[in-house]
Amino acid sequence: MGKVGLTELVLRDAHQSLLATRMRTEDMLPIAEKLDQVGYWALEMWGGATFDVPIRYLNEDPWERLRQLREAMPNSKLMMLERAMNIVAYRNFPDDIVRKFIYYAKKNGIDVFRIFDAVNDLRNMKVPMEAVKEVGGHVQASVCYTISPIHTVEYYVETMLQLEKMGADSICIKDMAGMISPPRAYNIIKGYIEAGGKLPVDLHAHFTSGMTGMAYMRAVEAGAAVLDTDISPLSGGTAHPPTESVVAALKGTEWDTEYDINLLMEIREYFRKVFLKYRHLIRLEALKVDPSIVVHQIPGGMMSNLVAQLEQQGAIDKLDAVLQEVPRVREELGYPPLVTPTSQVVGVQAVMNVLFGRYKMIPQETKDYVKGMYGRPPGEIKPEIYEKVLGPDWKDQIIDCRPADLLEPEWDRRKKELEEMGLLRKEEDVLTYAIYPQVGLKFLKGEAVPEFTSDQLPLPYDHPATRAFVKSFFPEYKEVYLEIEPPEARKVAPAIPTEFEVEVDGELYEVKVNPKGGFMVASGAPAGEEERPKEVEGGLKSPMQGTILKIKVKEGEGVSEGDVVATIEAMKMEQEIATERAGTVKKIFVKEGDVISAGDVIMQIL
Repeated sequence: MGKVGLTELVLRDAHQSLLATRMRTEDMLPIAEKLDQVGYWALEMWGGATFDVPIRYLNEDPWERLRQLREAMPNSKLMMLERAMNIVAYRNFPDDIVRKFIYYAKKNGIDVFRIFDAVNDLRNMKVPMEAVKEVGGHVQASVCYTISPIHTVEYYVETMLQLEKMGADSICIKDMAGMISPPRAYNIIKGYIEAGGKLPVDLHAHFTSGMTGMAYMRAVEAGAAVLDTDISPLSGGTAHPPTESVVAALKGTEWDTEYDINLLMEIREYFRKVFLKYRHLIRLEALKVDPSIVVHQIPGGMMSNLVAQLEQQGAIDKLDAVLQEVPRVREELGYPPLVTPTSQVVGVQAVMNVLFGRYKMIPQETKDYVKGMYGRPPGEIKPEIYEKVLGPDWKDQIIDCRPADLLEPEWDRRKKELEEMGLLRKEEDVLTYAIYPQVGLKFLKGEAVPEFTSDQLPLPYDHPATRAFVKSFFPEYKEVYLEIEPPEARKVAPAIPTEFEVEVDGELYEVKVNPKGGFMVASGAPAGEEERPKEVEGGLKSPMQGTILKIKVKEGEGVSEGDVVATIEAMKMEQEIATERAGTVKKIFVKEGDVISAGDVIMQIL
């Protein structure tokens, strides 16, 4: 027993949960000194999506963020979330890339490496855990929490004991959906300790179900040493319990954190202002408690993805059917925890099953998962599912080794490629490029463009009533206008109304909006681009909206029924398009990189 420590998540998982991971380094550094004074068990500030998003959307170098925060918080243990052999991405990487990443993460300032594998395949955690120990880091080995007939209290206790034997320094129970109940939290932690477990246990749970505060209390009663929290402006909902509330709840008990509540209130006030800067990213649903998750078991992030995917395909009316299909697919795929990347595999397959018929369309990622390329599925996959996904020769496609054992080393090749392009400025750039080849290359070339924040977006103007209305919702309202192209580039003035009648407290006001800058309104296809036909004899149509990744045939080439002629990216997954007839490719209507709609004719085969 004894006092409980907290891992503060405001610099990583909190804004990943509520603000789409968009918080900038410039908003972290001013408060770093105060965060460093609290005495947290650890400060999570790197890993997860905070590697991808900065180079993709913020034009920031994640390595530079790490170095700056390390310098600004010399007294705190800095933590990162590391996805085992996926590192900070969505595919397996070879051992040499994993080891290099761990080495440079430690060199630049990470102390604690929270390592997890999406399917709890401990083979995937072995190399990153060894690499952390070799560089003198702290291994916090995680077990992903979910609910299924397989995932019993005994399952978790045994997995935690195995992680201890593998050399972990502490254990994390990672509940990404916020489903852990107070009794389960107590029984798992108590069971681990009574079975001889000696490592500190950290409970990480999102607030989604509303049970997490109660689960945290039972966890410390069972012997948990650490809890994960967020400073309150970025807490609750799909994020985590508020730091200040947990500190207050434990005050005066044997688990008292002994943190200065007044200092936490100063930090809270700072992040309240930061929250306003990113208010345009807030989804009301993300701030709410959703007890229905204990029934459908779909994490908040996965739910928003399902909605977005159905909207993209013009099928939002199928949401209820998809929600019923998700648990069915999850069972058929061996009950994987619904965490990145397996949540995407299950979710997209459920959407495709509803839209096109069960297992009529199968993304490459589903095939890879079933083959074992993500690791060993937690439960049994029945032979009929194997055959539906992989075909009659499915037994020859299953792997029983660690997936990364099949991968060739990449470091030397990636480094040489970067050198030949003249883009190698530091060794860490090789990792940025290796992990995210396309996005990383664009960033390293200096072609990335940062997104706007709320105070840079255009707002209504030119009438006292309008201005007062806006200020009531946006206290830091600024008269800022978004210019997306020079006026001389505009060929046609946008046909946007500029005069409105606005009712405020029962009074009608005439409001005139004077555009300064503005937006082009595009109509029809760009000049010179041939419109794709919807109907043509022998036309092969796209079954869904997506982006053309690869055209695998040429005009004049002969094809047989069932041949794969194109690959599209839809719902963040690759989908092969096969021809239903034999013949000759007469005309191709698309090129790689084109965005297509459902029903667009890709090519003509006669």
